[in-house]
Amino acid sequence: MWYTIRNLVFFILIGTTFNVYAQSENPLLVQNQEAQRFWVDSVYNKMTLKEKVGQLFMIDIPVSTSKKEVDEIKRLVTEFFVGGIIFTKGGPLQQAKLTNSFQSVSKIPLLVGMDAEWGLGMRLDSTQVFPYNMALGAIQNDTLIEETGRQIARNCKRLGIHINFAPVVDINTNPQNPIIGNRSFGENKNKVAKKALSLMRGMQKEGILTSAKHFPGHGDTETDSHNTLPIINFDSKRIDSVELHPFKTLINDGLTSVMTAHLSIPSIEYRQDYPSSISEKIVTGILKNELGFNGLVISDGLNMKGVSDYKSPGDLDLAAFLAGNDILLMSQDVPLASQKIVSAYYSGAITEERLSKSVKKILYSKYKVGLNRYKPIDTTFLYQELNSVKGKVLNNKLVESSLTVIKNNKATLPIKNLNLKKIAYVSLGDSSGDTFYNELNKYTKVDWVKAGLLSDMIEKLKNYNYVIVGFHKSNRSPWENYKFKDKELVWLYEIARLNTTVLSVFAKPYAMLDMITTTNLESILISYQNSNEAQEKSAQLLFGALKSKGVLPVSLGEDYPEGTYVETRSLNRLSYGLPESVGMNSYKLQRIDSIVDFALTEKMAPGLQLIVARKGKVIFNKNYGYHTYNKFKKVKGTDIYDLASLTKILATLPMIIEMKDKGIVSLNTKVGEMLPSFKGSNKEHITVRSMLSHYAKLKAWIPFYVHTLDTVTRRPDKKYYRNYKTDDFNIQVTNNLYFRKDMKDSLLLKIRDSDLRTRLSYKYSDLPYYLLKKYIEDYYDDNLDRLTQQHFYSSLGANNTSFLPLSRFKKKRIVPTENDQIFRGEIIHGYVHDQGAAMMGGIAGHAGLFANANDITKIMQMYLNGGSYGGKQYFEKATLDEFNKCHYCYKNVRRGIGFDKPQLGKVGPTCGCLSRKSFGHSGFTGTFTWADPEEEIIYVFLSNRTFPNAANRKLISNNIRSDIQRLIYEAIEY
Repeated sequence: MWYTIRNLVFFILIGTTFNVYAQSENPLLVQNQEAQRFWVDSVYNKMTLKEKVGQLFMIDIPVSTSKKEVDEIKRLVTEFFVGGIIFTKGGPLQQAKLTNSFQSVSKIPLLVGMDAEWGLGMRLDSTQVFPYNMALGAIQNDTLIEETGRQIARNCKRLGIHINFAPVVDINTNPQNPIIGNRSFGENKNKVAKKALSLMRGMQKEGILTSAKHFPGHGDTETDSHNTLPIINFDSKRIDSVELHPFKTLINDGLTSVMTAHLSIPSIEYRQDYPSSISEKIVTGILKNELGFNGLVISDGLNMKGVSDYKSPGDLDLAAFLAGNDILLMSQDVPLASQKIVSAYYSGAITEERLSKSVKKILYSKYKVGLNRYKPIDTTFLYQELNSVKGKVLNNKLVESSLTVIKNNKATLPIKNLNLKKIAYVSLGDSSGDTFYNELNKYTKVDWVKAGLLSDMIEKLKNYNYVIVGFHKSNRSPWENYKFKDKELVWLYEIARLNTTVLSVFAKPYAMLDMITTTNLESILISYQNSNEAQEKSAQLLFGALKSKGVLPVSLGEDYPEGTYVETRSLNRLSYGLPESVGMNSYKLQRIDSIVDFALTEKMAPGLQLIVARKGKVIFNKNYGYHTYNKFKKVKGTDIYDLASLTKILATLPMIIEMKDKGIVSLNTKVGEMLPSFKGSNKEHITVRSMLSHYAKLKAWIPFYVHTLDTVTRRPDKKYYRNYKTDDFNIQVTNNLYFRKDMKDSLLLKIRDSDLRTRLSYKYSDLPYYLLKKYIEDYYDDNLDRLTQQHFYSSLGANNTSFLPLSRFKKKRIVPTENDQIFRGEIIHGYVHDQGAAMMGGIAGHAGLFANANDITKIMQMYLNGGSYGGKQYFEKATLDEFNKCHYCYKNVRRGIGFDKPQLGKVGPTCGCLSRKSFGHSGFTGTFTWADPEEEIIYVFLSNRTFPNAANRKLISNNIRSDIQRLIYEAIEY
């Protein structure tokens, strides 16, 4: 009697504590309500009592699904008429087949549910995952959150799932919460409500039922309801104003279902340790009556210790139903529970009105998700469609938008002035940082420093002036350990005390709470998770390829309250991502593989590197084949190729553009003005403009080496060469061949004294670059190798670009170019292939440069940026535009100043499908690069088609490079 009176008093008084909310309409109704009601009534009216009770159960599918277990589930479906199933583990194909099997034996189609809070990957292998809610909580653009809901819903529908038990709307005000944490959008009730609303809207717009959980709020607990019954020690006013706020917001916007939590809330439910999920006061009194919720009410799993320890199976299910739950999730004993509920019905404890209300809500839900016209799951292309490119692009956007810089003293980020930096990476934590490290090295040379003792680490770091510390914790689930070890905290403190240090936290942000101080750290980046995407995008942010956009969703002590963020700027460095993110079609780009496979099969080249970038983002980056046809060494992205004539536009030309920009030289400067020894020659009045446009009557090339061969043996003449280095023979041609030092100047004299062509017309020539190299080196009193490093490559982060590659790189990284049996008598490996450049000691204006495709893309992007890259303006755009202009088109000369340009007619270097503003160059060894300002596309193709024999012209005759370029342009969508 006392309990009944107290119950009445509670329901009278509760309205004075909780604000009254009500859904304006039933969220389970569809537009054609008459048809929906007709279907529901017709199905319900034909059901037996046992069938009606069966609809209340949603049973879980075991992981191991043996035949015995499958048969048992089918028995529950056919004999006890369960209304739904929930999958918790497995793979998509297995789940699809099981779903079809169970649906085929069910009298009424089953409602299929899943916890897909961050996508199907929360429960299934081989499916997409999106960032945890904590990371989504850092995103300022809620449109992205809604699109995430839509994409998750699409994947659910594709797999025959009708209800996603999401979003989690718990407000994580307790950092020690062991079960919510990363599953929460944060600690700010308004932001949590806003993010959850966006996610809910996205899912429901795609026709999926959602379920806000865990009612009335699991965010401020220190125990896990899977293992025990957590206690919420707050008064009803606090619960109403904080925990219930997101539920009210979503209910008011058409939320379709709510999941009730297993919690002890003494301020509301006076029975000691009485689970909220089976409390009528909480489920019916607050959720249904006070908040006016009309949708489905679903219990959390009835197999969880937080509730299953309180009542025995069967009795627990009955109590949950009497409390006001419509769906009983994961019953431990369906036959017994069904019997208990049927008995309660016959005894009058459950009325027909109460039963019909829940069962009809379930049927309304089934109609809403289309089960009135059920179709089996089509397993064709299931994996591909569940792992769509669209979803991957969205995932990348989410990660990019979540990254949160919370400290940035002296604008340490983004990393600038790479030429002044020597960077070390130190990995802490117990998970892999390989992806992060590899991505860092796309921007500049970063060394992974390791040591067993702190003293050794400190000593090794003395060689560096910038340290990046990555704290990497397992990304398997949001419940993994996220804390620093005591040893790691000591190491981090000491490293930061003695070095300029940036910390990137690839873990739950609460890891920061164990740090006594962050004073010594210059910058802190919260990356939230240790996924490959988080590692890649974090590296890109550190180097200024991305801006920081995220806002801290939880408080990390007094220094970093919720809402903390520091904006960092973009330095216009290359980023790396997916084709669709810049309006290109990845499936169309995959056709490139077929052309490359054909080229390799037909032995047009042993292997190659290929990069496509658009709008400042590398979106196709592949390596194919091997260094040589013996197939011992696969091509890697860090391998170095002989660029041949790409040297012209990647080394000599940028130096000349810079000199023009500084007023040192002009396009009208004459050879005789640059090189006094050419005064009085037939080349004295040739201008920079004309010779770099290849419109100056110069010969294509002079075979200097031929005149240094013995006329009888046709081997290098001892007059000019030695097999060992001496004072007089010190110009290294190859490993065991040295050229006479006084002969270098004789090459220039041969050019000076050579005849001009009789007719003024277009003729491609190497000779201008011999002259320009001499001019540049004389002006700066240094060699072209060091000059290009100082003026460009070091600050660009082009650390894989160099003349004389053996002086900087291990030989195994360098791709050989030819087995030269005509001049050098050996395999050319690590030395320049071009004979004239070899006689210049490997440093020439027309050839001699080595690089990988990634570095070339940086230089070409600098051109597309109008002479700017990494926050540095190398020369003005107007100056660059002069060089990219076709000055003699009216004379049928397609070239710019140094740059090659698209063909004026049908034949030329490109696919003929790109703009006249585009520019680039090709190289004899099988190299090619091209940039298009209009489409903002860069294309880099590096091969050693000359190996083992330079006479192999199949790559050229088959138009492989231009055919690939055509496919690139066909892949443009917008």
